[in-house]
This record gives sequence, structure tokens and C-alpha cells, in this order.
Amino acid sequence: MQPAYSVIFLTTATGTGYGLLALLGILRATGDLPDDRAFGVFALGLALALISAGLLASTAHLGRPERAWRALSQWRSSWLSREGVLAIIGYGPAALFAYGWLLLQQNDGIWAMAGWGAALLSVATVYSTSMIYRSLAAIPRWHHPLVPWNYLILALATGALWLNAVLAPFVSGHALLQAICFAALAAAWLLKIAYWRAIDSAVGDSTIASATGLESFGAVRPLDPPHVQDNYLLKEMGFAVARKHAEKLRRLTHLLAFLAPLVLIVLQAATSGQVSLMVAALAAVSVSIGVVLERWLFFAEAQHKVMLYYGADRI
Repeated sequence: MQPAYSVIFLTTATGTGYGLLALLGILRATGDLPDDRAFGVFALGLALALISAGLLASTAHLGRPERAWRALSQWRSSWLSREGVLAIIGYGPAALFAYGWLLLQQNDGIWAMAGWGAALLSVATVYSTSMIYRSLAAIPRWHHPLVPWNYLILALATGALWLNAVLAPFVSGHALLQAICFAALAAAWLLKIAYWRAIDSAVGDSTIASATGLESFGAVRPLDPPHVQDNYLLKEMGFAVARKHAEKLRRLTHLLAFLAPLVLIVLQAATSGQVSLMVAALAAVSVSIGVVLERWLFFAEAQHKVMLYYGADRI
């Protein structure tokens, strides 16, 4: 599939933003974050800025962006619509949560409930984003049970690392958050390895014969190509990344998204002062770059079954 940069930015930015907002809502409600208004402004501002920027960027992938609002009406059957509806609803408890924290300095009662509500809606929105792809049976590498889990755990990991970087100037060595960062990264790494192994070893169940309904005739091959020049399907659905490039990008993803941040989190726990701040920031930047590579591969390595009509043997 042709990777759309607007969608890559949407999924990575909103994933980080929702992961950050969910952790803020939960840890603030449980009293594990400082009351400092400056920290709250910075952390909440970053979370909401990432979420809003990602949602706005998604309209760049639409042929008629001014009609984007119409997608919201299909929430009964469309995961894309559910994602949009949940994203809009999520601003409500997030605003209440921010009001209670930044203006009233409260984190109990209704304000704690607002934090939990923002966290739950954040998780639901990321899940809806993942199900946009998981629900597409025509693309086997997306129609995989590990896809939603990968989206959710990567959102948690990136959100935790950015919260850790924002919190570092205010709290020296937040052990609980560092543990969350380490556990989320390790789990995300294991899930990503499992997903890549699964799609690499999968044998497609669709062939040209099954796609054309001619299985009873045995092996089937096209006499002529469907088109004599490039068209939309070939450009969007027929994009394929070379195996050697995919392997190189996977290695970079292992390094930047998982290994380097894990090492940096351990290093941060063993340091203090300016070194600790710098290490926390490097870990956040590294995981973000790595997840962008991971998401690019997620799209580029996908194969749509329509390519069976263009010469693919099995998908």
C-alpha cells in the first residue's frame, strides 16, 4: 500500500497524545503527579496539541476535506466514524480535567472522574483507529488480531516516554513512571516482533483462481493485464517496498523505537540533574522517530487482494 504521510502523522501524533492524556488522567487521579500548574499546562498542552494536530492532519488525506463532518454520521457501522465521534467527545472530560487541575488544583471527586473519563475515551479512540485497519479483510496484514494491541501498547509507550520527559524538570526520578515506560516498551517490542514474524510466515489463502471464481479449472493466469498504464489502484494499492529496504527499516525501528529508549530509561534511573533531563528527552525523541518508521512499514508492507488481478500469485 502507498503510505500516506498525513495518516502516518495522524496515527503517531494522536497515539502519543492519547497515551499521554490517558496517563495524565490516571496518575493525576491516583495522586501520583505533582500539583504544579506549570507542569500541568505543559503536559496537558502537549497532549491536546498532538491530538488536535493529528486529527486536523487527517483531513489532508480526504478528497473533499470540507465534507469530513459527514463521516461522523456513520458511527453505527464505521470504525472511522467511531474514531471521529470518540475524538470529539473526548475533549469534554479533557477540558473538565484541565479545569480542575489548572484552575482549582483539585484531583478528587468529579475532577478525578473527569481524568478517568479522559483516559477511557483516549483508549477507546486509539482502539477505534486500530480497528479501521483490523476490520479490512481485503488486506491480510492489517486484518490480524495483533494490530489493535500494537496500536494500544505503542500509544502507551510513546505517551509514557513523553510524560517522563515533561515531568523530569519537575520531579527527579519518578520511579513509577519509569517502570511504566520500561514495561510498555518491552511489551511493545515483543508484540512487534510477534506481528512481523506472523505476517512473514503467513501463506495467503487467495489466488487468481479464487478471486475470479475459476478454481475448478485449476491454475489460472491472466492473458492480458487489466490496464495498459498506471492507474489509481496500481499507485495506491500496488505500492511495494523492496525486501532489502524493509529489512533495513525494521532494524532501524528495533533500534530507535525500542532498544535505544529502553537503554536510555535505565540510564536515566541511574543519573540525576541535567544528564537525567537530557536522557529523558532523547528517549522521547528516539521512540517517536522509531514509531514513525514502524507506522510507515505498517502501510508499505500491506498487500491488497485487488493486486491478484494485476499478477500477484497469492495474498
